[in-house]
Amino acid sequence: MANSSINLRLRKKNPLSFLYSKKVIRPAVAIIVFLVIWQIVCTGQNSNLPSPVQVFEDTYPLIIDPFFDNGGTDKGLAIQIFASLTRVAIGFSLAAVVGIGLGILIGANKIIYDAVDPIFQVLRTIPPLAWLPIALAAFQEAEPSAIFVIFITAIWPIIINTTVGVQKIPQDYTNVSRVLKLSKTEYFFNILFPASVPYIFTGLRIGIGLSWLAIVAAEMLIGGVGIGFFIWDAYNSSLMSEIIIALIYVGVVGLLLDRFVGFIASIVVPGEQK
Repeated sequence: MANSSINLRLRKKNPLSFLYSKKVIRPAVAIIVFLVIWQIVCTGQNSNLPSPVQVFEDTYPLIIDPFFDNGGTDKGLAIQIFASLTRVAIGFSLAAVVGIGLGILIGANKIIYDAVDPIFQVLRTIPPLAWLPIALAAFQEAEPSAIFVIFITAIWPIIINTTVGVQKIPQDYTNVSRVLKLSKTEYFFNILFPASVPYIFTGLRIGIGLSWLAIVAAEMLIGGVGIGFFIWDAYNSSLMSEIIIALIYVGVVGLLLDRFVGFIASIVVPGEQK
């Protein structure tokens, strides 16, 4: 009991040191342990995968110069990732606008919900890359096809979560709107949309993660500039170190995208609704 009180006082006196030890030191130790194990396992002539030291040595030019452009698809990792992020931004933005609109319409109308829910439940289970041949046949170009794959991947969690958010609005809110005789526009902006915002951002957060996963896979098939094609091209050239460093970049960018949407949600969503 005394030790707990001492620890509590120490945390109150220096909260930053406690936060530092919890949020920085522990992950750093875990990463170091992982790298050491990786180095031990992959060291030796019989290893098919490069060690961390070898990965760093092989990809050092890519790391220090991520913006080089030698023409064609021979570009730095920063340019490759930016091309992928551009496709994700367009496809995800379209999915957000359409998904939120459809989700509100479906959630607010029981007849429409009963009609389209079975269709959506079937369509959302289709793997993202299965849509790529359809997109290529429809658009005849790789760029809009990749954007469509992002769109169709991200839209389902946005629609479903928005629909649930609208359906979860407490009946008391609706009763109050009737007592106050709010118009449909006032009801939408003052009750329906604010009450659905936490669910909408849950869908957006899931959607952005799925979008980033889908674009990497889609770019492996459509080619061109992008981190997905970079990984596939490195595989065809047996450049395992470049594949690994690209995967690290993909993971970091995916984490940043998720945190970015979460940060926007922390600003927009009221504290009592979190």
